[in-house]
Amino acid sequence: MSVPASPKDSKVFQFFLRVLHMRGWIVGVFLILTVAGIYGATLIPNDPAIDRLAVAGDPVARATMDFDRVFPEGEQALIMLEGPDPLSPAALRTADQLERQLAKIPGIKPHSLLDFFRRADPTKEISAGEAERLRPFATGTPLFRRAGLLGDHYLGIGIELRANSPQDRNRALAAIDSLVLPLENSGGPFTVVRRVGSPWLNAWLEHQTGVATKKFMPLFGIFLVALVLIVYRSLRALGAIIVTLGSVVAIAVGLAAIFGWSNTVVSTLVPLTVMVTTTATLVYIHSRYMEPDDAPTPLEHHAGALANKFLPSTASMFATAVGFAALAVSEIRPVREMGLWTAAGLVVAWVGCFTLFPALQSLFRTPLRSEGARVGRRFARFVDVLVPATNRYRWPLVIAAILVMLCGAAALFGIPGRLAPLELETDALTYVNPNVRVAQDTRRFQEFNGLDVVDLWIKTPPGHALDPEFLRAIERLTQRLEADSRITAVDGPTSVLRWARYLQSGTDKLPTDAPAWSKLAADLEQIMLTEPSAREYVDIADLASVRLSIRGRAELFGPTGAMRKFVERVWKEAKEKEPALQTAQGLLVGKGVLSTEITERLLPTLTESFALTASIIFCAFLVVFRSPSARLMTMIPSLFAILSVFLVMRLTGIPLNIATILIGSTVLGATENDQVHFFYHFLESRPTNSTGAALQHAMLIAGRPILFATLINASGFLALSFSDLPPMRQFGIVTSTAFILALLADFTALPGALWILSRYERHPAPRTA
Repeated sequence: MSVPASPKDSKVFQFFLRVLHMRGWIVGVFLILTVAGIYGATLIPNDPAIDRLAVAGDPVARATMDFDRVFPEGEQALIMLEGPDPLSPAALRTADQLERQLAKIPGIKPHSLLDFFRRADPTKEISAGEAERLRPFATGTPLFRRAGLLGDHYLGIGIELRANSPQDRNRALAAIDSLVLPLENSGGPFTVVRRVGSPWLNAWLEHQTGVATKKFMPLFGIFLVALVLIVYRSLRALGAIIVTLGSVVAIAVGLAAIFGWSNTVVSTLVPLTVMVTTTATLVYIHSRYMEPDDAPTPLEHHAGALANKFLPSTASMFATAVGFAALAVSEIRPVREMGLWTAAGLVVAWVGCFTLFPALQSLFRTPLRSEGARVGRRFARFVDVLVPATNRYRWPLVIAAILVMLCGAAALFGIPGRLAPLELETDALTYVNPNVRVAQDTRRFQEFNGLDVVDLWIKTPPGHALDPEFLRAIERLTQRLEADSRITAVDGPTSVLRWARYLQSGTDKLPTDAPAWSKLAADLEQIMLTEPSAREYVDIADLASVRLSIRGRAELFGPTGAMRKFVERVWKEAKEKEPALQTAQGLLVGKGVLSTEITERLLPTLTESFALTASIIFCAFLVVFRSPSARLMTMIPSLFAILSVFLVMRLTGIPLNIATILIGSTVLGATENDQVHFFYHFLESRPTNSTGAALQHAMLIAGRPILFATLINASGFLALSFSDLPPMRQFGIVTSTAFILALLADFTALPGALWILSRYERHPAPRTA
């Protein structure tokens, strides 16, 4: 199909003539920027830990940072040594030897029930007689089970890991693994060794985050090369596209070194999104370039093709970039950074699409399509069938699309009293491949012990943290919390007294009468002078606060945040009943509370960023379309795809997490690119033609690029389905599905809506550059 040439007197046309004349300089500048981008990419730190999801200015995050300064501690972990009889002499000797070896690793502080049993002589060997006396000692109190140091078929070794860097942590974990894993096949008393805790999970996440881009980009590259060769049948076109993409992505990724962004669990989406969006834009530009027109020279044809695509491509890429920038409203740090990083990368991509790519097209002398090429004839026949069909079935197509969108909205937000909203999650384990050994070990421990922790930071007037009546009130609060079967353990200043009392008298029950607490307070003060671990629960600087570390199984409490609310309620009741707590202030802090806060912010992040993105894109369309109804029609395919995919998530059990909340902004930002180009060419023809002729014109000019761009988008994100990170795998699947659904709506519901709209409104022409 031949199209009219762009007017030579337009400023945009003249600008692109200058760009083509300066092609050598442009390639040189981008070469330098690409090298700088690659260097910057090597400086980006990894920070995928779930406990650092909140932005630094968040109130809960600030309180947790203050809490950590008062009560510093390393990362907690547990080694589970499973065997038929974990308290047998052989098992105890093996565990003792292992603990001594672990203590030699820098940054590792192990502890077990053996330490409590041998407090008088830590160097004493475990004899058969000692093992016999240890059994009633270990089973005579629930303290060891609550602490995770003993189970029906396992003996636990708790580990506190203090590392100055991820590298130090990884070296310590490797040293631990070299000691504990060989025990499984040694023929000894322990048949299974399990590693439980955040150090191993965070190490796995960091590794997967670091290799994610290297893993997925080649998959996308293979598909891209195949698609370009099939569609354009030109190695020169392939070269121009590949070089442009490589340069743009390298510069975009390198921006993180300038702005201080880091690699997180969702940062893999940055280069992928930039590459996919850039590729789609390049497809539109090159497809228009390949169409012959009546320009007198190849140079003027080239500049005219660029001028023709400049306005719709700029409007769509600007809207996409600002849409991702809208994620800055999120209080989830990786989401905020990912949005700003992607937006900045898309600005770089826009510059590259209209400078570097034309320069490479000119230098490589990419060919045009011959008039009446076979692929064009086949698609033209398809359009001849499609356009009348969308007119004939316009009402069923539009009504069906609306019904599916309503079902999708119900799947996301729920129906009061009938259907709960889409499930939310931010459990650290959901970010780890369930087939990974450390994830399986942690799940196993969760079956009978709690891993969800809420820290209650109780502040008192300075000097009163060891007052007898205050400690007595803290003990009663502890008992109220532990009376609930869903709470596994409560560790605090009075739990230190329980341990000490059990070691001295064989009972872990503390007296309840007030006079006895004067001595208990004095005992605690003495213990804190001799036992560093006892200072973990009292602010020894000015005796102005204590901490209660409350561990339980959050899933047993019900919805997200229910365990935190339970602790808040018990604290409030205790404060009202206990005179010694009247002047105290309680704050819920810690990684567990932060995790809950993040979960509760997932849905607001989705709705706020989506609403802001949709509003910005709607306003951006004012630049191109002057018809209010046209602006609304343009967004039908994107809205259909987004809401439909929430229905897919509901049916397949995919929850909302830190990755899938990005679906709205990602899909809307990427798919509106197709609608902008479609509508631009529809309105280009509408003033002088019928609706059917305008639709045919738009389909013939933009239809194939829309198809190719959708294949590129879908395949790019589908590569994420090979990820070992479950949220990224889920995101890749549902996003690819959304792109296919948007394509379906582009060719059905959108033309159907335009046929209906044409009965009532005359479409004005789009604004030209």
